[in-house]
Amino acid sequence: MNSIGIQVLNALRGEINDIDYKRYIKQLTYDEVESKSNLAIYRAPNPLIANWVRTKFADKIAHLFEIKTNVKPTVSILIQSTTPVMTQNPMVPQNTERPSGSLLNPSYTFQNFVVGDSNNFAFIAAKNVSEKPGVVYNPLFIYGGVGLGKTHLMQSVGNVMLSHGKTVIYTSVEQFLNDFTRHLSNRTMDRFKDKYRKCDLLLIDDIQFLSNKNQIQEEFFHTFDALRNENKQIIITSDKPPKKIGGLEERLKSRFESGLVADIQPPELETKIEIIKKKCEINRVRLDREVINYVATIIENNTREIEGILSKLNAYSQLMGVDITIEFARNVLKEQLAEKRSDITIDLIMDTVAKELNIKPSEIRSKSRNSNIVYARRIAIYLSRSLTPNSMPQLAQYFGMKDHTAVSHTMKKIQELMKNDEDFRMKVEELSNKVSIATNE
Repeated sequence: MNSIGIQVLNALRGEINDIDYKRYIKQLTYDEVESKSNLAIYRAPNPLIANWVRTKFADKIAHLFEIKTNVKPTVSILIQSTTPVMTQNPMVPQNTERPSGSLLNPSYTFQNFVVGDSNNFAFIAAKNVSEKPGVVYNPLFIYGGVGLGKTHLMQSVGNVMLSHGKTVIYTSVEQFLNDFTRHLSNRTMDRFKDKYRKCDLLLIDDIQFLSNKNQIQEEFFHTFDALRNENKQIIITSDKPPKKIGGLEERLKSRFESGLVADIQPPELETKIEIIKKKCEINRVRLDREVINYVATIIENNTREIEGILSKLNAYSQLMGVDITIEFARNVLKEQLAEKRSDITIDLIMDTVAKELNIKPSEIRSKSRNSNIVYARRIAIYLSRSLTPNSMPQLAQYFGMKDHTAVSHTMKKIQELMKNDEDFRMKVEELSNKVSIATNE
């Protein structure tokens, strides 16, 4: 009879498309020896498959385990021949109380983190904490949107401290709550307190989910104070700063703000390019500069999307036996872009271009020959023609131009500039993606 891990993958097969199953899920092996009731370990043949499954399917796999076993485990996707990086709590026997959610991703290191203007402050703060835990910036509170690197920075500190023999607990608010509920029900709260209050570093992801959970807020408050009174380091992440988390007790907000609050902003184009280069290096994917620049312009603010794109390009390249050229990349990713662009209008394009170039929409439609306005007008016309079904006469009427020949002339001018000026082409493609993103907001 198949193990529970294999049964879960078989169940997952019925819920995803056949291509994803054969390309990714079928490549996994379930580690029955290392897995526990609250920890499911799968091993993948390479980092690309591991990252793709971790990003796209880990939550679904955990849910299927819960359906079959009534326990929702932490799902870990590791590379074959590696072992889990787990904390060891000396107060609790390993075979009875393995720290739920304490698994760190060994690839999350400071060396693998790409630093840019958007995340430099948070990076420096985390690096300082790793060098002087419990001394500087305690707690360290990192906030920002999904996929910007909060968990990467947090776990980088954890991996440094693990290498120094320290006890590290990494968990989400959901896992913290589940642990609390289980121990409360089993009347083993002393074990719960030993686990979370006697570590050297506590990493808590997505603290915003504490909102309106009064009982768990009370417990976390005491856990927080116990750790900080012992000069143990606490790092917290959230999608917003403490003062903007609704349903959170003021005393918790005050404590979160008593250390250092650092934000991570969406990466600028240059940082996206460097992130793609680093991901290519880690995952051993070969892309030339033109393809890297193209991918940088089409990804959204969520840099986790990079893993999926690289995996898709690499998989298609291997299946078809061809190199990844710019034409190949555009063709493979065209459906992905088409989905984003289904609801685009000229007004949306105008608003996006105007905002990004700091020009009023009315100025773009004016007769002004100011160089900045002409620049914006040309881009708006080009994007309107490329991203919407409007004809040239319709665009001429919208932009107050003489006739469709004026639109045609503008299109030729833009295409020539894009062909001869790579920076300009990247700016146009980046604006094109921003328009696409705006349709989903």
